[in-house]
Amino acid sequence: MTASDRAAQLVRIAAEAAGDKLADDILAYDVSEQLVITDAFVLCSAPNDRQVRAIVDEIEKRLREEAEAKPVRREGERDGRWVLLDYVDIIVHIQHEEDRLFYALERLWKDCPLIELPDSVNAHAEHRARAVGSPRD
Repeated sequence: MTASDRAAQLVRIAAEAAGDKLADDILAYDVSEQLVITDAFVLCSAPNDRQVRAIVDEIEKRLREEAEAKPVRREGERDGRWVLLDYVDIIVHIQHEEDRLFYALERLWKDCPLIELPDSVNAHAEHRARAVGSPRD
């Protein structure tokens, strides 16, 4: 069993929305073989609480507008350190980068297949790495 077409659509939209708000390390896992509650997880992080909230807002907006999807459950919004958005077909985790390192969800789901995301989703990270590595005049 693999993630449904609906889950793949939601993953793509959520990942692109997160990328548009400069989320870091955006990954998606097909967890349909391991879990009965959802088909896929989307993981991403941000360096501060404000950006976590901006990413959450953009994901919710885009999924509502492009897929007519609303989360059935939302957790962690008040603290802004780890927000979970449950869309039944997918669950999106938006974490403060410190929490992402500490909880290391990638380690828990490493045996699940990665869902391929468009190159544009993480393109800003490559641009940032080049800018940091380039000498200044």
